[in-house]
Parts: sequence; structure tokens; C-alpha cells
Amino acid sequence: MNWTTILGLIAGTLTTIAFIPQVIKTWKTKSADDVSLGMFLTLCSGIVLWIVYGISIHDIPLIVANGVTFILAFIILCMKIRYKS
Repeated sequence: MNWTTILGLIAGTLTTIAFIPQVIKTWKTKSADDVSLGMFLTLCSGIVLWIVYGISIHDIPLIVANGVTFILAFIILCMKIRYKS
């Protein structure tokens, strides 16, 4: 593994785990009032495009990081829709 791949994996890990506190908070409080539906719809769409791009250039860190990020963002998006007041 070269330095660029390691850098990509570190960056992907950090940006991915940034969603974990929001998932936990939304799950515990059963409230997503402070989460923007438009922002998460846009974010999930962008993440899917990053995954497609990663697949097209065969970039494993890009694919894995965005795959996990999509799952976490999609969970928040689903909770936003489910817990909508």
C-alpha cells in the first residue's frame, strides 16, 4: 500500500466516523428536527456519485469510505423521514 492510499483511507475514515455521533443522537432522542432533509437528500445523492466515480477509477479507499458514509447518511435520512413531526 502506498502513501496516497493510506492518506485516502485515513481521510475516508475520519469523514465517515463524523456521522456516527449524529446517528447515535438521532437514534437515542428519536428526533431529527435539527437535521435538514434537503441537505441529507443532496448528500446521499453526492455520495452515490462518489461511489460510482470510485468504481469507475478502481479506487478502493474512495469506494469503501463512501460506501460506509452512504450507509450512515442513509440511516440518518431514514430516521429524519420516520421521526418527522
